[in-house]
Amino acid sequence: MNNKIKAAVAGAILASASVANAGITWDAGEWTVDMSGNVNSFAIFSDADDTTGISGGLGQTKSNDSDSTFINTGLLPNFLGFTASTRQNDLDTSVTISFNPGGSSANAGSGGSTEENRQAFLTFGDKSWGSVKVGKDLGIFGSTAILNDMTLLGVGAPGATNGGGNTTLGRIGTGFIYADWQGQFAYTTPNMNGLQLTVGFAQPWNALSSTTNNVAGAANVSATSSGATDQFSYQAQGSYSWTGDFAGKVWVGGYSQEVTGLSAGGDETATAFEVGVSTSISNINLVAYGYSGEGVGTTFLLKDGFDATGKKRDSDGGYVQATYVIPTGTKLGVSYGISKLDDNNAADATANLIKENSMLTIGAYHPLTKHLNLVAEYSNVESESHGSNSDVENDVISVGAILFF
Repeated sequence: MNNKIKAAVAGAILASASVANAGITWDAGEWTVDMSGNVNSFAIFSDADDTTGISGGLGQTKSNDSDSTFINTGLLPNFLGFTASTRQNDLDTSVTISFNPGGSSANAGSGGSTEENRQAFLTFGDKSWGSVKVGKDLGIFGSTAILNDMTLLGVGAPGATNGGGNTTLGRIGTGFIYADWQGQFAYTTPNMNGLQLTVGFAQPWNALSSTTNNVAGAANVSATSSGATDQFSYQAQGSYSWTGDFAGKVWVGGYSQEVTGLSAGGDETATAFEVGVSTSISNINLVAYGYSGEGVGTTFLLKDGFDATGKKRDSDGGYVQATYVIPTGTKLGVSYGISKLDDNNAADATANLIKENSMLTIGAYHPLTKHLNLVAEYSNVESESHGSNSDVENDVISVGAILFF
């Protein structure tokens, strides 16, 4: 997320003034080191209405009881990040590494939860010609969509049914495809009066097919992989930002990756296109976003993008969002999004493949201090399949806190 996760989060929060502009910094010889991070935790209450899951569905199902409760981090992982930067030989250079410990454990005696390392990258460049990024960071395609999602400070769709996952899903899979954390080489132009372009190539993914009824969380996909590639994925995003009483940003993006070794033995190219806009007037912020693709699947890039014969499935989706900051500083928001996946043949209906995942979220995000937010959300998550088990629905209430430094 640029050079510091927190900087990107601050951009995504938009109307919220609760996030500091810098972490803890100190000088170390020729270097300036910035340490920043966050810790968050939520009590999550979920009520499901169906015992039968949907392959690729995000709506939770009930087992012996329709209710489930757990404590987990939200869409943002806990993180501790370090960025060291310097200028040498007319180049601005930096390195960023982050650590992301989970905040929940579902089993006694497990000693803790999962841990990730989502970022390890370097940058070099100059304001006159732009910058180059090399290493693992948030992907390009879909990145602005998730950074404008109001559930970034909260929970959204929980994903995991009993906690223990590193993060929840937020709006991933119910309005946009996850940008994910990818090894990449990327170039970003300088800001040219609000116009900026990022292009790059990234580690290619294998195609994924759902093997269980429900996705187990943003970091824990229950799926089998098929297909490979001898080419990188190629991604790009261009944006134009403006300031003033009516401020905003519009962006477009694209994604392409060749997938080989499919069941039919042939090669296919997965492609996607996105467009979005975010505008602010006084204390009001409005966001609209949409995407369309062939072979990219749903929820995660290339997940369920191809059927058993190797034929591409079409998918599309998007979300709309409105937030308003009241005089107390509390940001109130409402957001609705949907992600659709087309079927290719009767086997998709037999397998009870996901047709669409949708979610309505109402949230309140209150800055108790400059760094600390209290959060309350209600989400209604629905999953509909191409098969006879047509609908799964669950209501999710979450309350918690997130602290940045």
